[in-house]
Amino acid sequence: MTTPFRVTTGRLAAPVTDDDHIRGPATAPVTLVEYGDYQCPYCGMAHPVTQELLRQRPNVVRFVYRHFPLTNVHPFAEVAAETAEAAGARQRFWQMHDWLFEHQDEFDPVHLAAGVEEVGLPVDEVVQEVNAHVYLDRIRRDFVSGARSGVNGTPTFFINGLRHEGGYSLPELLVAVDQAATVPA
Repeated sequence: MTTPFRVTTGRLAAPVTDDDHIRGPATAPVTLVEYGDYQCPYCGMAHPVTQELLRQRPNVVRFVYRHFPLTNVHPFAEVAAETAEAAGARQRFWQMHDWLFEHQDEFDPVHLAAGVEEVGLPVDEVVQEVNAHVYLDRIRRDFVSGARSGVNGTPTFFINGLRHEGGYSLPELLVAVDQAATVPA
């Protein structure tokens, strides 16, 4: 029996688990989940903001990244997500994640292979896995969880399971995180 597809707007439909890509302490009072797309320019602008947020609130924020590739407008987003997952299988997800956001205009095969090599991964193995779509189910699982949570664009953030309706500038996220940190669990 299959579970009916339900959209839960305003709330994170899939709780954070150990299968997620997580930066920050498990004991942090705030969990910030981003549904993102590596080719999305807005996600690219949000990336240094989330990095700075983690730097400024190292014991307050646990950051989770979930894939939401918008392939109809970003044709290389899924390949980039698959590359990140191949890196994740080798405990290098965050290094590849950062590289992808820092090189958004370099998603052709030659540049992606160079990025894979730059983060210290076996290029031939990663390319083979990406071409075979070894990690596509994982990416689709993230995408479906986002759709069920009401995500319809990127980046979309959830703070402690609730959709963040504000902007994603550093001051806006700092205020939202600080407020969430003071709310009893």
